[in-house]
Amino acid sequence: MSESEKTSQPTQNESRQPKRRRRNNRSRRGNGARQQQWDLSNFKVPAVAGKWRFHDFDLPIPLMRAIHEQGFEYCTPIQFESLQKTLLGGDIVGKAQTGTGKTAAFLISVLAYFLEEELPDGQKNGAPRALIIAPTRELALQIEKDAKALMRFTRLKVACAVGGMDYQKQKNALSRPLDVLVATPGRLLDFHQKRDLDLSQVEILVLDEADRMLSMGFIPDVKRIIRATPKKEDRQTFLYSATFTQDIMNLATQWTHEASYVEIAVDTQTANNIEQRVYLVSDSEKLTLLTNLVREEQVTKAIVFANRRDHVRKLDSQLRAAGVKVAMLSGDVPQRQRIKTLEDLRSGEVDILVATDVAGRGIHIDDVSHVINYTLPEDPEDYVHRIGRTGRAGATGVSISFVGEEDGFAMPEIEAYINDKLPCVQPPEHLCKPIEK
Repeated sequence: MSESEKTSQPTQNESRQPKRRRRNNRSRRGNGARQQQWDLSNFKVPAVAGKWRFHDFDLPIPLMRAIHEQGFEYCTPIQFESLQKTLLGGDIVGKAQTGTGKTAAFLISVLAYFLEEELPDGQKNGAPRALIIAPTRELALQIEKDAKALMRFTRLKVACAVGGMDYQKQKNALSRPLDVLVATPGRLLDFHQKRDLDLSQVEILVLDEADRMLSMGFIPDVKRIIRATPKKEDRQTFLYSATFTQDIMNLATQWTHEASYVEIAVDTQTANNIEQRVYLVSDSEKLTLLTNLVREEQVTKAIVFANRRDHVRKLDSQLRAAGVKVAMLSGDVPQRQRIKTLEDLRSGEVDILVATDVAGRGIHIDDVSHVINYTLPEDPEDYVHRIGRTGRAGATGVSISFVGEEDGFAMPEIEAYINDKLPCVQPPEHLCKPIEK
């Protein structure tokens, strides 16, 4: 356990005096009949040395009920390290990878504050009290989904504003009183410039995956957005990033006030419950190998990754022609279709999803049995993110990578990044035989 994880556990009697506001422990929402029928006796989690329970933070009952229904029991390191600071009203700059539980960390803090504080007088339409900015539509929509799950037993409201989806529908959602807004920078700035959104009432600002916003060129838009919110001394700010580069540290200094810095060790190791295979194969054999694998393996849900959109389109067409229930996901697929595609995979309408790395981060689909790297990613970190789509929540999974002539150059960097040697073998001969018509 790291030294940062050894901090003493908060107690239910601990006084909470936040930096910029005082909690009064009066729930202003979500305390209707449904909540009166449930209490903490329904959610028993034993105290375990070295682990921190959500019970240890004295969270509002409606929120604890939602946490219970989500199956959460013990905090992940980023959740504990974040909550012990943010629940007291402090700013935080956190270094954590996707999949570490950081979304729940900041959502729980936001919702706990809103449930414990009385609603300010004169809340305006289109004036969110919490603003969460994410770099991609998929991540923003996932955060909205997670927020709705945690808000289930409250009357708190969340909306999402992202590009590529119905503008008028999103505008209508902003025309009502709103607690939490999750948005991507471009669409958010568009709404603000057209005066459909008032950011002057933002009490909590969350910047998720700041490193990706930086690499995707969104920082000028984000700066304009932040200037429309209250001063950093008058709001609470959470900034999360997978890396702490000098650029990120400079932005953190600009946007946060007396922030606590939390760094969770980067886990470059791949999960032990994921069986990894690497097949050495010529580029011309990849399609045959893929189709035979899909037919012969115990594939329930699989994601096939390719680096380029044209490869994804071609694979989608060829697998469809071979009778495979397939769909594709890439940057040129309209957002409405992306959502339907993911739901079809979750429901079993589709067996195989062919995708670029747009699906490698921020997308959570349970029971993915296989991840297949049709081409190896150029960034070794993306290899870890890709195969992490399987073997989730303790289940076993299979990762299969096709290494052809061009992919061989990426292998050494991936092995160095994960600090492991990948077993490279020739695929079984029968899997490379042409498909009979």
